Amino acid sequence: MSTYPTKLAKPKQIRTALSIYRVMAIVAGIALFILIAEMVMKYAMHMDNFLTENWSYIHGFIYMAYAASVANLGLKCAWSLWRIVKNLLVGFVPVLPWVVEPKVNRETHALLQRAYVADDVTGAAAGGQAV
Repeated sequence: MSTYPTKLAKPKQIRTALSIYRVMAIVAGIALFILIAEMVMKYAMHMDNFLTENWSYIHGFIYMAYAASVANLGLKCAWSLWRIVKNLLVGFVPVLPWVVEPKVNRETHALLQRAYVADDVTGAAAGGQAV
């Protein structure tokens, strides 16, 4: 009998979701800065170029990918709905995705470590091998 939390996905799935989340947090942060530059060029400088005409759409797709990665990680780690919403809102504030991403990374690794320890203790107590 394992004490591995049943609400959590398997560790490999969580690590994969975390890797995708980390990449998307960095990309979303960069895309948000480009969006701000694009808005300054478009509305303050009255410039027309590829960036001012198309970046808003591109940024929207990037944010949707970020939102999907947050939801994926949140569901696999059994986050509360409020925590998922807070992480989605992080994508609206410049620099914040880069501040929150290392914290989420540490917390997720700690969660995985606790799950491994719980599984190791149960495996040893049952006389079997822990995977």
